[in-house]
Amino acid sequence: MTVRSADNPHRPAGTPRASRPAGVPGTPRPAPGDPAERGTSAAGGGEPPAGPGAAVRPAGLRTRWLLAGIGAVLVALVAGVSLGPVSLPPGSVAAELLNLLPGVHLDSGLTEREIAIVTELRLPRVVLGLLVGALLALAGGCYQGVFRNPLADPYLLGVAAGAGLAVTAAIALGAGAGGALTGMPLTIPLAAFVGSLGAVVMTYLLGAAGGRDRSPATLILAGVAVSAFLAAGQTYLLQRNSDSIQQVYSWLLGRLATAGWHDVRLVLPYFVLTAVVVLLHRRELDVLSVGDDEATSLGLHPQRSRYLLIAAASLGTAAAVSASGLIGFVGIIVPHTVRLLAGSSYRVILPLSMLFGGAFLALTDVVARTAAAPAEVPIGVVTALLGGPFFVLVLRTARRVLT
Repeated sequence: MTVRSADNPHRPAGTPRASRPAGVPGTPRPAPGDPAERGTSAAGGGEPPAGPGAAVRPAGLRTRWLLAGIGAVLVALVAGVSLGPVSLPPGSVAAELLNLLPGVHLDSGLTEREIAIVTELRLPRVVLGLLVGALLALAGGCYQGVFRNPLADPYLLGVAAGAGLAVTAAIALGAGAGGALTGMPLTIPLAAFVGSLGAVVMTYLLGAAGGRDRSPATLILAGVAVSAFLAAGQTYLLQRNSDSIQQVYSWLLGRLATAGWHDVRLVLPYFVLTAVVVLLHRRELDVLSVGDDEATSLGLHPQRSRYLLIAAASLGTAAAVSASGLIGFVGIIVPHTVRLLAGSSYRVILPLSMLFGGAFLALTDVVARTAAAPAEVPIGVVTALLGGPFFVLVLRTARRVLT
């Protein structure tokens, strides 16, 4: 039998191949010249570069995309603080933001009132948007890798339904009385956080009923069942407490309104924990993408890695939901866009999804604040208008969907 080249995606089973470090996917392989293929070859050192110049191109490409992500965050930060009912000069805003750094003293030209608007009103909201967007995009990319499902999103395991039921119960039973949604009482985000994690635990327990034969598809089906059960409970509570419907739906549609840095301080520890765990294990997602059998042969424990990543992503999603309500489609739009533009390796997708996800949600919040000024459009409505057509596009072009 003729042994085919290393770039042939149809290599017969059992054919010897070059050594491959753990964390680099085997099959299916990207086409020659694809950025992910070049990055894998250069980083892993297992197979030769795809073509002339490929040995030096990956580093420049990755650096360029990393700088692009950081630039997007900075643009979203300045735009989010500058635009609003009171428009402020972007240059002055940038100077005032630099003044927050130790040892920097610039004359921004802003009045004391405008400085208060920047540092106490708009900046906390924009930072919260950056954190929530980064968490949702990171969780979405992680779920898509874990479940090998291009349509997976952060709310797949019942997080949204659990948070919705808990918040509905808190509001209907009076836990949120006396607090407007612009200054959420502590009980509302706490209820959302507990409800989200409770739903994920229920999904785990139901999915674990399959024993050793459980698969990613089992967890997805368990998430659907748990979501339906919790949604029924939420509907019942709303029916019995119709006077709370408006407040509940205001939260369900998503919002980034914050009265200060309180919500940012609540989300920040979970953001750090989720980001560290997921990014440290991002190579394992590349291995999981080729199947459990080959992952096991490479020394990886598929179930242990899968459940660790799911737990970390679910924790971050619960924290995001507790602070901002339900904001959909961020976990689908951003990771897929990064995958199309920067490469298919999760070593690239996850870090860039964090950066571009935060920038995306912060800029979307600008649209929500200014599109119908002085009123605000719920940010969940804006992301749904953008995500609906994108979801249809992904649905039509996806090649692998778990059934």
